[in-house]
Amino acid sequence: MASSNAAGFATATTVKAEAAHSYSAHFALQWCYGSVPHGGFLTSVFMTVASLHFRTTLAKQNQPHTITLHLEFLRRAEVGPAHFSVKDVKLGRQTSTIQITLTQRGREESLCYITNSNLHTERGLTLSTDWELQPPPPKIDFNKLQKDEDENWAAFPSLSKFRYASNHVQFYLPRQGQIMRGLVDEWVSFRSGEWFHNESLGLLCDMWPTVFEPYRFVGSNEQSMLWYPTLHLTLDIKKALPFEGVQWLFSRVRVKQIKNGRFDLEVVILDEKAEIVALSHHVAMVVSADRNMAERKSLGPSKI
Repeated sequence: MASSNAAGFATATTVKAEAAHSYSAHFALQWCYGSVPHGGFLTSVFMTVASLHFRTTLAKQNQPHTITLHLEFLRRAEVGPAHFSVKDVKLGRQTSTIQITLTQRGREESLCYITNSNLHTERGLTLSTDWELQPPPPKIDFNKLQKDEDENWAAFPSLSKFRYASNHVQFYLPRQGQIMRGLVDEWVSFRSGEWFHNESLGLLCDMWPTVFEPYRFVGSNEQSMLWYPTLHLTLDIKKALPFEGVQWLFSRVRVKQIKNGRFDLEVVILDEKAEIVALSHHVAMVVSADRNMAERKSLGPSKI
């Protein structure tokens, strides 16, 4: 599980304040799918911008934790410098909402709304719903998992050269296969040895082996030439991870319908205690990988 030569997650998602409402970052090829920065990676960068903004410009709000995120991927982002502009939409005593726009080479690539609060001081009605994953995933022994000796879970190799971002994450999948088609259960950790923090949830909510694997196109290599760009995703964070982070997180990804080149995804992220950390929903497309690699015009819009 050695790290690659690429920058680790914390370094790759570093943002710099240029002004009170202006931030910059740099997207590396190693965090792309093809030529396009991975959607989960971009989500984490947006969350990092929000975190820095609430630690500095909005420090008086004392709302360090992102609790909701709504992200629209308008155009393909690209490797290289990126600019984030922030608008303070609503500042409140319990929650505050900001709008973040990602711009590259004069193009608005993505638009994100983020709401922050303070999960450590949050108070209110709490009721047990008796919710649990159904069907339940296999049991796990983390001591054995680190040696890839767990009876129920096995390490999954890097996906492909096309999905560079996936090479930073070690997937562990059920040894007996997934419970059903259209569902992926996984335990994950960073190959670099880094631990997951709340900003990492953006990456994890969009990181798994393809749910299309069980739907193999018999007698064709068509599946290897497909790209699954996300149009829209939401993230609902239920729990603040410890300051030092966590080594392992679980996610269940479920698709309900794949129709006319468009599909949905529901993601549930749990910690080692089986407590909900975050929920996510996606709308995505199935298109030719050629559209990922197509040359971008220098000034005109880049279409998904």
